[in-house]
Amino acid sequence: MRCAAGVIIPAMTTLSGKTALVTGASKGIGRAIALAFGEAGANVIATARTASEIEDVANSVRGFGSKALAVVADMGVEADIENLARAAEHEFGGVDILVNNAAIIHPRIPVTEFDPELWRNVLNVNLTGAFLLTRAILPGMIDRGYGKVINISSIGGRKGAYGRSAYRVTKSGLISLTESLAAEVYEHGINVNAICPGGTDTEGFRAAFNTTGRAENPKLMDPSEIAEVALFLASDASSAVTGTAIDSFGGSNPLFG
Repeated sequence: MRCAAGVIIPAMTTLSGKTALVTGASKGIGRAIALAFGEAGANVIATARTASEIEDVANSVRGFGSKALAVVADMGVEADIENLARAAEHEFGGVDILVNNAAIIHPRIPVTEFDPELWRNVLNVNLTGAFLLTRAILPGMIDRGYGKVINISSIGGRKGAYGRSAYRVTKSGLISLTESLAAEVYEHGINVNAICPGGTDTEGFRAAFNTTGRAENPKLMDPSEIAEVALFLASDASSAVTGTAIDSFGGSNPLFG
């Protein structure tokens, strides 16, 4: 079955009765994942910095017949992260599926010209924010003996590149965090995985690379293609998969030249 979000939902990947928290859910990959999870039957907590945008996502999820909560939060602010975790616990009694997707994508900047404040902001949102939120959500997963943590890394997490230092450092860090955390929580019934998308036609990608998206570069993927991978990892169909980073490069795969 193909859902309205453009994602195919096999019977084994139903999320009925589960609660999912998706960061950076207002646009792009995060939005596609939140909608796919909602149509698959999950309660969805959508969070980002813009209230109107995440409320729109929440309303779309409710349109599928699922419950939704929109929470404004900046993943670079620890107090916001703590409030987000409390809101999830208060509204749904905890989180079964956590997707750490929120990220700052910066333009190409050589290290010699990189502003230290921007560097710290990128690391705070992309990596430290994911750590802090995961740390806040994990105790509930451990108590229930079940959980899925999905970190959205990048093709950029696999190797460095000119002018992309801060972003790629954080995406590489997410892969290492995924492996370390998976080793720590497997005994508690929690799976931890990462997705490494290649070029994807999102608002952030367009802004960072000054492109019009797929119209200009047909190799770019649609966010729904990454949502399909996330849906699999969030479901019980992925019970044998943990501690891995799945390369989802699409047409940007280096194998293609």
